[in-house]
Amino acid sequence: MKAVPKRALVLVRPLRNGALALLLYAVALYTAAQPQDYSVVIQKQNAGHLKVTRADDGRIRTDLSYRDNGRGPDIRESFVLDAQGAPIEYDGEGRSTFGAEIRERFKVEGGRLRWTSRVDNGDEAAAPGTLFLPIEGTFAYNGEVVRALLRRPDARAPVIGGHQLSVEKVATLSLDSAEGKLALVLVALTGAGATPWYSWHRDDGTHQLFAVAWPGFGVIAKGHESALDTLLARMLQAQGEWLTALRQRVAQPLPGLTLIRGVRWFDAPAATMRGPADVYLRAGRIAAVTKPGALAAARPEQVIDGRGRTLLPGLFDMHAHLWGGAAPLHLAAGVTSVREMAGENGEVARLQARLAAGELPGPTLYAAGFIEGKSAYSARNGFVVETLDEGLRAIDWYAARGYRHIKLYNSIKPEWVKPLAARAHARGVKVAGHVPAFMLAEQAVRAGYDELTHINQVTLNFVTRPGDDPRTLLRFTRIGDDAHKLDVKSVRVRNFIDLLRRRGTVVDPTLGTFEGMFTQQQGQPNPGLLAVAEHLPVTWRRGLRVAEMDLEGAKLVNYRGSYARMLALTGAMHRAGVLLVAGTDGVPGLGLHRELELYVKAGIPAREALRIGTWNGARVAGADAVAGSIDAGKVADLVLIEGDPSKRITDIRRASLVVKGGVAYAPAQLFEAMGFKPIVVIN
Repeated sequence: MKAVPKRALVLVRPLRNGALALLLYAVALYTAAQPQDYSVVIQKQNAGHLKVTRADDGRIRTDLSYRDNGRGPDIRESFVLDAQGAPIEYDGEGRSTFGAEIRERFKVEGGRLRWTSRVDNGDEAAAPGTLFLPIEGTFAYNGEVVRALLRRPDARAPVIGGHQLSVEKVATLSLDSAEGKLALVLVALTGAGATPWYSWHRDDGTHQLFAVAWPGFGVIAKGHESALDTLLARMLQAQGEWLTALRQRVAQPLPGLTLIRGVRWFDAPAATMRGPADVYLRAGRIAAVTKPGALAAARPEQVIDGRGRTLLPGLFDMHAHLWGGAAPLHLAAGVTSVREMAGENGEVARLQARLAAGELPGPTLYAAGFIEGKSAYSARNGFVVETLDEGLRAIDWYAARGYRHIKLYNSIKPEWVKPLAARAHARGVKVAGHVPAFMLAEQAVRAGYDELTHINQVTLNFVTRPGDDPRTLLRFTRIGDDAHKLDVKSVRVRNFIDLLRRRGTVVDPTLGTFEGMFTQQQGQPNPGLLAVAEHLPVTWRRGLRVAEMDLEGAKLVNYRGSYARMLALTGAMHRAGVLLVAGTDGVPGLGLHRELELYVKAGIPAREALRIGTWNGARVAGADAVAGSIDAGKVADLVLIEGDPSKRITDIRRASLVVKGGVAYAPAQLFEAMGFKPIVVIN
């Protein structure tokens, strides 16, 4: 073993009391300072690397790179820690998942914190012990932040914006490995985002980062990849315990009979506002909808004043990627049902069961089975198949488990679509998804697609050039470069829309997913969350100014023009009678509000946008017999709004109460628990 580096020994000198403990820390620091290699694992496949090295002077350098679904980040960092292990100097650079340049620096010096990035800069007095989180840091940097917090007596530290980070050890585990028994501790970092960030660390005094494990994704010390399933299971247990405790704290059971008195209510199938009316709830169901005072002898146990308010059926997010920690955010926004469009099969089943049992605060989960072809660009959820026969067997697997939809993806071979769709239809399953590479949307619809997901997949039908491979970022850049020239009133576009209408093809535009991508300039706020920016956690607010692509000058003008054409195409499909459903593919809950606003911006009347977000979703999910409208006998999935979103679609954000079956939730409480400032507070 080499001698302890001089810099580590120097750390002992300022502190005479406890010098031995600090010396031990220096030795531990050296032990942890050996080069560390981590594997990035996506759906059990090696997808990249994280390398961490430490120079003799203590400077730490990281290199993170991975690929999934034809894209991924490349980030390199260099940073220095102080005597207590807190980062005091940082330099990060690279490329984001969608190719935007990353550059960020900060330094803590003389009691001040100074930083600069591609979107902002600052110089402010730093409270003692202040830590800094970069906008796009690596897992290794976050691991050092956790280590620094664990060394503090209260395990807390301030960050910019007057907020606090804190960590808590939530579980321990002993892992068998080639090194012998490895003692690990699971740590939850709170204050950095809407949910705790979980990471595994060595429980040997160094607290060196060992792994980060999420469903379908992991970063783990090289050579220990086989342990990811074990670590994931324990992390999910800890997350479930946190969510269960949250539900117990904020859920308000509605025993007996509940009356929502004198409320204006939305008739979703008719896209019409009605009332006022008295709406009675009992045993998790809508018991009756009557004229005010018609059931004067009812004697309800709970009365909710609905006067001046609007009652909506619970919203449907038909293109979600749900994880347990996001479930309360959906509920806080009035989203009581979601369709998972690309989940890991085991995790989807586990989460679906827990939500159905009422163990977690969240929406009803409907699932679409995911099937992808094997290629260098493959996404890795669900089934990744090499042959048509494997794809057919995957459909049978999903059909046997009651899936109503399957989602085909980019690397499915075009010649497979027709037989796959035929097998799905024979099993009573609908086919949705991306248009496979080297195939047009029109061809996919004629081959059997029942639903097209994403407005860019529709738009590519008109701008794709021969040889374009949409498994790459071309599925975005080709649209940005060329779609601004598209004539939405052209014969070709009108004929395609008529094809969708005649075949009953559903379109899930996810307009909000592309708004920032095609319209945002670096340093300017993302328009999708601008209206609620002051309510977001501090790290989210700073990240709002980070655009996914670098757009300037003529490129920015073209991309914004292309986005305007996608809005126009969405409006044209709706006016022609194409069935739309509302999905986000992005920010839980709040993203659906923006999606509905964008439909109005596309020329769809607000009341029809509300029908898209409620009744249409229920119909396509196969849930219209139990949800999607306010009718006696249906499940009491309801949202009470302060205002009238059929006149001002922005009122959709102003939920004051959400009912999920027989339980009521105050959105303000859910938002506060997730680190948000409530949008509506009712005393």
